[in-house]
Amino acid sequence: MNIYTSDQFVLPLPEGHRFPMSKYRLLREAVEQRAPGWGAQMLEAPRADDVAVLRVHTPEYLTKVRDGELSAAEQRRIGFPWSPAMAERTRRVSGASMAALATAIQGRAVGINLAGGTHHAFADHGAGYCIFNDSVIAARHVQALGLVERLLIVDLDVHHGNGTAAICQNDPSIYTFSMHGARNYPAVKPRGDLDVELASGTGDEEYLRQLELNLAYAQARSRAQAVIYVAGADPYEGDKLGLLSLSKAGLRLRDQMVFAHCRKHRLPVAVSMAGGYAPDVADIVEIHLATIEAAAQLAESVRAP
Repeated sequence: MNIYTSDQFVLPLPEGHRFPMSKYRLLREAVEQRAPGWGAQMLEAPRADDVAVLRVHTPEYLTKVRDGELSAAEQRRIGFPWSPAMAERTRRVSGASMAALATAIQGRAVGINLAGGTHHAFADHGAGYCIFNDSVIAARHVQALGLVERLLIVDLDVHHGNGTAAICQNDPSIYTFSMHGARNYPAVKPRGDLDVELASGTGDEEYLRQLELNLAYAQARSRAQAVIYVAGADPYEGDKLGLLSLSKAGLRLRDQMVFAHCRKHRLPVAVSMAGGYAPDVADIVEIHLATIEAAAQLAESVRAP
């Protein structure tokens, strides 16, 4: 199992900024301690080049991000101020998902991006802490390499993947499945292939029931050959932006259900961490780490005779 980190490309944020950037460093440190026992290797995230980005984003938007031409309003919409580090990091985050998916398909079964899940990025603009859409960039990268034709994006971040849905609306080769809070961000939710809206306060039992039913449906409809799993930590009951009520145990069962599905259908899977906004960053790291541990178990089961 390959694990790609872009944490070394630090994104400087103004003092008091509410995005929990420290989770990436803390998660990397925790994963580094455990990777040898999982038989996993930690790798620096490669850099998505212009060719990869332009399979998804417009030339005008790429130029703005690359050259620092985003307006103040565009930067506010994204939620990060532009800097050379911001432009470089977003390429590395996308490159990590590209590499994780490609290596998973090429026989590793599972690949991990310790960041990613930037599903609010549209073709021509960013939003909601998302600059480039790493999931769709990764999907179109492996298609361009001829590795697979059809993919399923399983988006279990608590927020609707509006950018992903909009980009893929006219692309039948990438099936988008999102389970998210009905009354949560964003206010406008472009239609994806399968959108499951959950009432505020939804807990473990109902969430897992919906996931089991809809995951099977999404697979049947998509006929996917590979999966991109956006494994948000923000459905957690303690998340300040989540509005759902999943326990940590429920989130572990969620991950296990997704990976069992991939094992059953022999689907390679790339995993990204996506959102997490609990007041105690240790809770976010614990949830993300449990996702990676479940992925490692899948990788081990695939290796076992």
